[in-house]
Amino acid sequence: MLSRALAAGVPARWVTADEVYGADPCLRADLEIQRVGYVLAVGCDRRVPTAVGPVRVDVLAAGLDRWAWQRVSAGVGAKGPRIYEWAWIDHTERRLRDDVLDTQQWTVLVRRHPHTGELAFYRCYSPHPVPLRELVRVAGCRWSIEENFQTGKGLAGLDEHQLRRWISWQRWTLLAMIAHALLAVLAASAHEGDIVGMIALTCNEIRRLFTVLIVEPTRPVACPLNWSAWRRRHQHRAKISHYQRRGAEPPTT
Repeated sequence: MLSRALAAGVPARWVTADEVYGADPCLRADLEIQRVGYVLAVGCDRRVPTAVGPVRVDVLAAGLDRWAWQRVSAGVGAKGPRIYEWAWIDHTERRLRDDVLDTQQWTVLVRRHPHTGELAFYRCYSPHPVPLRELVRVAGCRWSIEENFQTGKGLAGLDEHQLRRWISWQRWTLLAMIAHALLAVLAASAHEGDIVGMIALTCNEIRRLFTVLIVEPTRPVACPLNWSAWRRRHQHRAKISHYQRRGAEPPTT
């Protein structure tokens, strides 16, 4: 699917995925041929080529000095910035190609939890040298993608199909994704009218209001809009508390 998308001219600079795809050498090779960068999670027992032969990534991480680790945020989450300690290990073999130094870059990215010390590993490739923060940014994008899948399942029924044929599954999935996209667009466009002391309208809240006011417009015991405002004020206070606990400034939007 990636090959067909790239052949069709879909712009893509990076690919990121979990350990299932990180363990696929054919995927990595195909992306390298097409010169598309990747940040793919791998297990601790995966081996990477080095000057002394293949070495496990956890063995490479064990030999890192204390100064090799940097605290970098992988993006903003519900409870503040996702700050981890990161280190990277370059295992690029510099080669001359047409009398020009090849600038392709292969690295191992290591993520360490600042409190528990738990490690996670990524195999990375870039057709041109990039800084550590760029690899961390790409690695953090996977959380947003997984959150979108989870939201699509919970709000739009993405995983509630009971079908056996490809065409039927394709139609259901397309409708569910369109419904999720509608909620996301409405939530994004509502940010301009944020009220002080409330969080912005979320996809969850828009779907709840849509159900109460349009799909099932029965006479409620209390005003749905008042309940919505109460929930958003409560969530705003919880958000501020989470950010203060992590020592970070809450975003202004």
